[in-house]
Amino acid sequence: MTDFNSPHQGLSDVQIAEQRDSGGFNELVTSKPGTILHLVKDIVTEPMFLLLLACGGIYMALGNLSEALMLLAFVFVVMAMTFFQQRRTERSLDALRDLSSPQALVIRNKQLQKIDGRELVYGDIVLLSEGDRVPADIVILDTTNLTVDESMLTGESVPVLKQAIETQSASQNKDEYQAINLVYSGTLVTRGTATGRVTAIGQQSALGKIGLSLTGITQQNTPIQKETALVVKRVAVVGLLLACVLALVYWLKLGDWLHGVLAGLTLAMAVLPEELPVILTIFLGLGAWRLAKEKVLARSIPAIELLGATTILCVDKTGTLTTNRMAVRRLQLQEEIFDFHAKQTQTLQENLHETLEFAILASHRRAFDPMETAIANAGKTLLSNTEHLHTNWTLIDDYPLSHEMLAMSRVWQSPDQSAYLIAAKGAPEAIIDLCHLHEQDRTRITEQVLQMAADGLRVLGVARAEFHEKKLPEIQHDFDFEFLGLVGLEDPVRDDVATAIQECHEAGIRVVMITGDHPATALSIAKQAGLATGGDLITGTELSTISDEDLQKKLMGTDIFCRVQPDQKLRLVNAYRAHGEIVAMTGDGVNDAPALKAANIGVAMGARGTDVAREAAALVLLNDDFSSLVTAVRYGRRVFSNLKKAIVFVVAVHVPIVGLSLIPVLLGWPMLLMPVHVLSLQLIIDPACSVIFEAEPQDTDNMKNPPRSSSTRLFDKKVVYRGLWQGAGLLLTLIGLFAWARASGNSDDSARALTFFVLVLSNLGLILANRSLNQPAWTILRIKNPYFWKIVVAAIVALTLIMTIPFLAHLFSFSAPSTAMYGFGVGVVVLNTFWFECVKKFA
Repeated sequence: MTDFNSPHQGLSDVQIAEQRDSGGFNELVTSKPGTILHLVKDIVTEPMFLLLLACGGIYMALGNLSEALMLLAFVFVVMAMTFFQQRRTERSLDALRDLSSPQALVIRNKQLQKIDGRELVYGDIVLLSEGDRVPADIVILDTTNLTVDESMLTGESVPVLKQAIETQSASQNKDEYQAINLVYSGTLVTRGTATGRVTAIGQQSALGKIGLSLTGITQQNTPIQKETALVVKRVAVVGLLLACVLALVYWLKLGDWLHGVLAGLTLAMAVLPEELPVILTIFLGLGAWRLAKEKVLARSIPAIELLGATTILCVDKTGTLTTNRMAVRRLQLQEEIFDFHAKQTQTLQENLHETLEFAILASHRRAFDPMETAIANAGKTLLSNTEHLHTNWTLIDDYPLSHEMLAMSRVWQSPDQSAYLIAAKGAPEAIIDLCHLHEQDRTRITEQVLQMAADGLRVLGVARAEFHEKKLPEIQHDFDFEFLGLVGLEDPVRDDVATAIQECHEAGIRVVMITGDHPATALSIAKQAGLATGGDLITGTELSTISDEDLQKKLMGTDIFCRVQPDQKLRLVNAYRAHGEIVAMTGDGVNDAPALKAANIGVAMGARGTDVAREAAALVLLNDDFSSLVTAVRYGRRVFSNLKKAIVFVVAVHVPIVGLSLIPVLLGWPMLLMPVHVLSLQLIIDPACSVIFEAEPQDTDNMKNPPRSSSTRLFDKKVVYRGLWQGAGLLLTLIGLFAWARASGNSDDSARALTFFVLVLSNLGLILANRSLNQPAWTILRIKNPYFWKIVVAAIVALTLIMTIPFLAHLFSFSAPSTAMYGFGVGVVVLNTFWFECVKKFA
């Protein structure tokens, strides 16, 4: 704490305490992670988990500890995964809170202090300098050449020049000030210094309002999650009722209640589709792993599947379509033009050397401003082998940019000249004024400036002067400037964007640009990126006045929204969702976070994006490669297609398991399948087979078809009917095989072993048939799948061990069939595989 000489005395301790009592701390809402007990309650109230716990408890009562522990372990694994995912999605508010609380240099009790940003109160006097993160919303009281990067809030890539207010009344409401007098919490000072008064902290700041909007947005399950949950609940209820009925029938018919409970339990486990969430988890988990190899981080794993249904892609311009890094695009002096887009076939004209040379001299050598950095980079590219880069010149003085004169000049001394050389750059109209040009020249240059602006460029004028006196003048107007030309700068479109957008269009995905930029800039970027520019263009001003009903009418005819405010991005995302669209939203700034969270799939840029955007998004493009988003869409479509194949298999394989658990009991036969058989099939073979379906390569026309309708169901009639027909044929052959084996004089254990043998091998044939929804099995065998043959070999080895090792055979209640019976069983497997192919062709 040190004494500080300033006209601003700052708050006293009493005033600070009063403001703290009324306004609290300068911090944002924080996420409240759900407790483990609350999470457990949510999970165990699901019907599927209640049944699993009940089965585990009954197994324990029957003395089968290993089976009970297996089911209970499954519950805790899913519980842990759910908790982990929930905790990750809560971190967006924490990241926002961290951004809002940097250190602050303040004047309190007439003394200079450095405090934590959270300690700021309304009315505090804050000192800002180059490189500082603004700790609260602050009105500028006095300033020296202050510019602030507000791209994280506004999307504008160019820093904004700020000025002080004319009056310093602390009683005024901050809404009375113009934005040019305000700096906002979380933004970055790129140049100059300032003293200001805090006008809003915490949730009342611009950053805090974004935080509040994040808390009001709830995450919704994807259609597949909802559909799968509904199917699981319905089947679980039906399975429980059937199990109770079967147990009662068995008890009344045979008088053995214990085996009745065992039969009912077996049927319940046979009906219970516990592999559905396992398959969904495996598909999405492996999909996330595959995307990570493509530099796409899936923070919300279910979003991977939903990507395949995306119909609208809302993209932010700055940092998403563009690099968020200024670059010189064009140099022009009279009729001579150098365009960097054509630099491979063009060299910089001699007359333009001086234009770039003095643009560099009019900039800071250690540039912090993105436009000055761009000019310096252009000089390194075009002037590195010339005499026009003057690293040995001495800076004498400079004339900073101001609101009265939107141009800056730097005064240099050359080692071999006595005269001062002055380099000026700034707004073209200001440079024209400094050069005292004739009306004809003014008109010509103004037309050139308008043409460059229409191309989406930010235009600077450049001038030079010589001064032979020792004492420099007070103002820039006293120099005799010569006009040297125009410099056009742009935030360039990423190299991969045009190709990626074309692929989106081919896949039937509509791409819409939402930006805070000027309409001319937005149209220029849209043309370069390959976006549709023939439709309507809607500005933020129009959005603020248009009704929701009228907006719905205009949505589908508009591909470009410009001058859009952060809350309007959120409104547009919600409007598209209300229209029935599946919306993916890309962005990288804090201003994008609410829209990212509200979209069906939020996609953040990883390398240049803010932590807030990354934490609010479902997907993060780690290398900022826009084409990675197309890859993610491709994987999303592949996931859904392969899930349908897996569902056909699951439906088909459950039919014989349920039938073999139910029919023998109703016919008075001995139990054919026991819990150990059902567990071995459902908890080992089925999950392993889901890995096979997940690894199936994508269909060749995957990205040539339009997105699936939002009403398309995973468990549609075609999928369910195909599975039911395949399973019904398999069940009939197995029941017939069991009856034949018993009628042939074989023991029940031998008939059971033969039936199980055919069931397992037929399941392998069922996998093969359903690896493709339309190609025949002999063609599918030529398609590489790294897991298919491994599963086939593993299943056959496991089956051989069960059949031949006495301990395992006894556990499964098996006795070895004869060789002839095995041969007959293989013939039945071939017959079943043929049936699967027939169903696939005609069902």
